Amino acid sequence: MSECLFCEIVAGRIPSKKVFEDDATFAFEDIAPRAPTHVLIVPRRHIDTIGAADDEALVGRVFLTAARIARDRGLESYRLVVNNGEGAGQTVFHLHVHLLGGRPLSWPPG
Repeated sequence: MSECLFCEIVAGRIPSKKVFEDDATFAFEDIAPRAPTHVLIVPRRHIDTIGAADDEALVGRVFLTAARIARDRGLESYRLVVNNGEGAGQTVFHLHVHLLGGRPLSWPPG
């Protein structure tokens, strides 16, 4: 079985617009942005969903990476989104956080 799309991106086998990387996380621009800033932050280690996550430190690192990117881009207001499962809109089953910002965001989101 081949690796998931995001595992392929992290490994460099599928090109992406890399935003940030460290030993635990990888961040890249979304190919179909929903806001002026739309970055996906993933753990390097494959985890299917937030519901399947078992590494508190790694999940925390993903969120802190998102906050760092927002700070680096000068975003004071932004949204972090995690979809868990198909019914919630998750289309790639590799845990990822959407960082959305750069425009007013309404509530509820959808």
